[in-house]
Amino acid sequence: MEINQEWNFDEIIDRSNTGSMKWEPGVLGVKFGKGREDLLPLWVADMDFKCPPAVVQAMEKRLAHQVYGYTMPDPGYNAALIAWYQRRHQWAIDNRWIMTSPGIVPATNYLIQRFSKPGDKILIQTPVYYPFAQSIATNGRRIADNPLQIVDGRYQMDFEDLEEKAKDPRVKMAILCSPHNPVGRVWTREELERFGKICIDNHVLIFADEIHCDLTMPGFQHTCFQGISQEFAQHSIAGNSGSKTFNLAGLQQSSLIIPNDQLFSELSIYFETLGVGPRGGGTLFGAVATQAAYNGAEPWLDDLLVYLHENFIYLKTQLEDQLPGVRVFDLEGTYLAWVDFRALGLSPETTILKIEQDAKVALDHGNWFGENGAGFERVNIACPRSILKKAVDAMVAAFVQ
Repeated sequence: MEINQEWNFDEIIDRSNTGSMKWEPGVLGVKFGKGREDLLPLWVADMDFKCPPAVVQAMEKRLAHQVYGYTMPDPGYNAALIAWYQRRHQWAIDNRWIMTSPGIVPATNYLIQRFSKPGDKILIQTPVYYPFAQSIATNGRRIADNPLQIVDGRYQMDFEDLEEKAKDPRVKMAILCSPHNPVGRVWTREELERFGKICIDNHVLIFADEIHCDLTMPGFQHTCFQGISQEFAQHSIAGNSGSKTFNLAGLQQSSLIIPNDQLFSELSIYFETLGVGPRGGGTLFGAVATQAAYNGAEPWLDDLLVYLHENFIYLKTQLEDQLPGVRVFDLEGTYLAWVDFRALGLSPETTILKIEQDAKVALDHGNWFGENGAGFERVNIACPRSILKKAVDAMVAAFVQ
């Protein structure tokens, strides 16, 4: 498939002096240690591509107005979100279900605070996006870990363990990462049905973090958890954002889908106590950008997915061919590849040392996602191929020397 030349994913964008969390030397020095401010960053989950032209044009138009005062929600925002879900995911969202939040991580904290109490347990499936565990701990809750298992070279949910964990009356909420970050699974409808039934039977509220739902690889289709059944919709809250899909993370805008009137009302009241308004919060430009993306950036996304898949094939082929024993798990969704270095016979600490000190590359280390991630690394492939090639070449050289 030929990619539209209007957007050049091979173009290298200089992100220095923009406050980029991924590229800022000061951040790299704090996160990875003094003397490592110059690492090539393939870690933080944002993209090194320009935003879609439709987004830039909409923001330029709004910026040109030169007045950015208190702003009411634009009905077009919800309409764009509803149409997007219908087109891309064949799911009909009701306008009344939509609430906004300044990001999925803030939303995760709000939900933990409102729907559980200090000392309660929140279920997660490690290795998993580490802000989940941080949010649980920060809010004085405890983790109920339902670790994923590798079965025949693919991560699977451990449903027997899930049944045992969900029976604990202290478990009040489960966070479902779908698609899963970092292992790259797009859960099947059957897996989601089984997960949902166990949680609902045990009165466990489900928060489905579906922020990567638009980023699926060829042959895979995301299943919206709430779209499975009315019962699932009534016992869950779903979160999504254009931040991953269209590279808008700095604009602090996300959407919560809450079909259950009681849950919606309770969260709305809680949002008012936080001062963010009864239908949640976001930002003026975040809403403008997201609405424009859903309305006009679909061709850009389709081409992006082609480029990301090609990047993944390159990464997998090069690492597995040149470093025998290294395993790059098949990527079903997200732009985050999960790489197993354990067969090289090195300790996780030595693996990290080689990647950072010798290859001079910054990756998200597997142990950040849980103890069962030790020896793994997460690679962000949402970058120009020349940058990916530079990082891969450096890592190969570091391990073969």
